Amino acid sequence: MPRLLRPTLLGLLLVAAVLASLIYSVTWRPDAKEVLALSCPATAPVLVPGQALKVMTWNVQYLAGKRYVFWYNLVDGSGPDLRPTREDMAFSLDEVSRVIRDEQPDLVLLQELDENAKASDYQDQLALLQERLVDLYPCSTQAFTWKADLVPDWHILGSVGRKLVTLSRYQIEHAERLQLPVAEANIISRQFQPKPALLVNYLPLNDGGQIIAINTQFDAPSLDNSNLLHQMQATGVLLDKFESQGTPWLIGGDFNLLPIGQFLRLPAELRAGYSPDSELHLLWEKYPMVPSNPEATGIDRELWLTHFPNDPRVQAPDRTLDYLFYSPKLQRIEAYVRQEDTLSISDHLPVMGRFLLPID
Repeated sequence: MPRLLRPTLLGLLLVAAVLASLIYSVTWRPDAKEVLALSCPATAPVLVPGQALKVMTWNVQYLAGKRYVFWYNLVDGSGPDLRPTREDMAFSLDEVSRVIRDEQPDLVLLQELDENAKASDYQDQLALLQERLVDLYPCSTQAFTWKADLVPDWHILGSVGRKLVTLSRYQIEHAERLQLPVAEANIISRQFQPKPALLVNYLPLNDGGQIIAINTQFDAPSLDNSNLLHQMQATGVLLDKFESQGTPWLIGGDFNLLPIGQFLRLPAELRAGYSPDSELHLLWEKYPMVPSNPEATGIDRELWLTHFPNDPRVQAPDRTLDYLFYSPKLQRIEAYVRQEDTLSISDHLPVMGRFLLPID
């Protein structure tokens, strides 16, 4: 038996080593902090203290559109659809471009654009969008939040590549990707799961100062959403640092968290993954947000809903998950959610804010 056991163990070790090497080669392990390459010509204009800055945040759902119930749209993973058609993605691309061109924000914070992902037909969606908007946005940054050459989930069985993208009319001095806490999982599963991040952009002002614009997307709600608290805490620490340094900032994105009071307004079967005491309070207790809690829960609260799930039980936008937070040094001029002509583009709606930059 010992003679047979030894080669068997050696064989198992060899198989394990080969498997580990394969997993390592097809997955992605970003550093906690990464300096990002910029696409921004020196001729791009520079922001001026006291000017107005219009900002859009929008999760465009990898241009998949609203005609599907994807496998991940239902808690039990039973959604029948695996991927959108190329025709639907082309429609969404044109519609996203139309809305951005119509609004003409100075900063566009986009979540869920794909690159080299099987589910989106291996498109480079940022490149496709830039072709349509190059005259408006000379500067851009990007940061992956999910990347692997092969995900062995049978729903995917191929590559993923999902990113945050920031488009800017104005000069970006530098940008970095800051890793957010990743949900706990076993050592193998952890290699393939999304890795949410903060895409931090430093925009210079012509008086030598700067403003920081951050783009993010937190974990999707799940039965165990404890990691959302950790991501919120990490984000709060960063914002507190900028505020203590006297640097104006704003952050926008899909936080996947409800405003005060909305938990009880959702049907019980749609509350999974959300907390009655939203983790978002760690930011709204210190910093102004769009929409504010009075807006999101007041008489006109339907105007501030930002999420229209790809779920057959939901026939209209039913919750707020997308926000802009900003330093008290900025002054809000106006804000709104563009709902009327965006309901068929994505499962999220664009949130708009216009702010006055401070004058020192």
